[in-house]
Amino acid sequence: MVSEKGALFGAKLVRGAYMEKERERAAEMGYPSPIQPDKASSDRDYNLALKFCVDNYGVISLCSGTHNEYSNQYLTELMEGKNIAPHDPGIYFAQLYGMSDNISFNLSKAGYNVVKYVPYGPVEAVLPYLFRRSEENSSIAGQTSREFQYIKKEIKRRIKQERSKT
Repeated sequence: MVSEKGALFGAKLVRGAYMEKERERAAEMGYPSPIQPDKASSDRDYNLALKFCVDNYGVISLCSGTHNEYSNQYLTELMEGKNIAPHDPGIYFAQLYGMSDNISFNLSKAGYNVVKYVPYGPVEAVLPYLFRRSEENSSIAGQTSREFQYIKKEIKRRIKQERSKT
C-alpha cells in the first residue's frame, strides 16, 4: 500500500542501546535527560509506537528491531487485528545475529518477515557496540540463559532425530 503521494515513510523502531551514555551526557552538558525514566516506560512507549505504525499502515513501512518477546508478539497481534498478512513487505522484525534466535526462528516459521543484522566494521568499532547492547539490555542475563537452554534442547532433539535414522 502506498500513500497519496506515492511514497511510504520508513520507520525502524529500536530501544535502549545508548540509555546510560545519553543520561551521562545530559548530566555533563546540563540538559534534561532525553531517555525514558525506567524500563517500564520504555516498553510502554515502544509498544505504543508499534501500534501507531500499524494504525497508520499504508503510509508507514515498519521494521521493529527488538529482542523483547512481548513486543514481537504484540506486533503480530496488531497485524492480525488489521488483517495484515505475516509476509506483507511493509512490516519486518529484526534482531541482532546471535540474540533472540528463538524469536526470529518462530516468527520466520510462522511466515513473518525476519532479518538478522550483523554489525560490520573494524573490531575497535564493533566490539564497543556489542558490549553496549549486552550491558544496557536489562533482560540480557535471563534471555541468554533461556536461549542457552533452547540451544541445548535443539541439540538433543537433533541427536535423537539422527539416532532414529540409523
